[in-house]
Amino acid sequence: MTTTTEKVSQQPARQVSTKVSQSVFDGSRLRVVLLVDVHDGAQQQFLEAYEQLCNQVASVPGHVSDQLCQSIENPSQWLITSEWESAPPFLAWVNSEEHVRMVEPLHSCVRDTRSLRFHVVRETGGDAAAATAAQRRLQASPRIGDGVIRHALTFTVKPGSEPQVAKILADYASPEARVDDSTRLMRTSLFMHGNRVVRAIEVRGDLLAALRHVARQPEVRAVEEALNPYLEQERDLNDQESARVFFTRAALPAVHHVSAAERPEGERHALYYPARPGLGMQLAELLARQDEEAAEKPGSPVLRSTIFQRDDVVVRLVDVRPGPDADAALPKSGLAAPVRALLDGGAVRMELITDRRSPAA
Repeated sequence: MTTTTEKVSQQPARQVSTKVSQSVFDGSRLRVVLLVDVHDGAQQQFLEAYEQLCNQVASVPGHVSDQLCQSIENPSQWLITSEWESAPPFLAWVNSEEHVRMVEPLHSCVRDTRSLRFHVVRETGGDAAAATAAQRRLQASPRIGDGVIRHALTFTVKPGSEPQVAKILADYASPEARVDDSTRLMRTSLFMHGNRVVRAIEVRGDLLAALRHVARQPEVRAVEEALNPYLEQERDLNDQESARVFFTRAALPAVHHVSAAERPEGERHALYYPARPGLGMQLAELLARQDEEAAEKPGSPVLRSTIFQRDDVVVRLVDVRPGPDADAALPKSGLAAPVRALLDGGAVRMELITDRRSPAA
């Protein structure tokens, strides 16, 4: 039986639109690079944990190969590279509860990690030179971005606590926008629907550095501590493992971003699309294709759109040109039949709690 992620991974590579600066849906092969800093003296423990992990990963649909390397200069620095048929099966695995449990043995011997994901654009050597780009499943052409990295977090709060949570999120003091000479916080948008919270951030520079910078700010820490009593998933921010698991599960990665040729300011909205079990990635891809087509139409109300997806949670963050046509880009009903078929219920427009731009952003 072919799974949804396998169907996506088998699609041929697509021509890259000049308006799409980020996408996991073009069918290209994926190279994942994980930089690992191992505690001094824990190298053998790390190796044994990795060997157990790689045997499990080998059976994950879409996985092709992996390789473990140790620095010739610093024995605490390790590099794990893996190849996947395409991005969707990797993301389905890395964002799953199975992955959270699978990597648990590594935590006690690892000081820090950094994950980087790349579509394969070109390759040389061996049989690769004789095959066409489509046969090798290479990204057709380079993407042209806008220098902004987009990421989101989502979590649920205890039913009945929504008014208190909305007030906490609306009243927080913005952290310092400048992270370092090359990284800056650009924008933070907070939305709620029922007891679900979505926090979308835009960063210019290094996303990981920005997230760590924000987490250290006293005003942000105060907000997070104030939220703790209302969270459905308990956490202890003073316990590194508890905080890590919470934010791992809360991560809502951006899987597609498209911008129209013109870039005026628009009204920001978020729509929540609860997917049927196991169909979140397929729904995200369908919405991405629709926004990609809309961005190609002259006069379209869609100025920018980012699709975020994790498991069966799909969120569409969209900036629209103000005017009578704006509602056409924000449907709550009358959705196309292919979208309705993947939904567990209906799409809903989320309530904007706060939308803040950093000075000079």
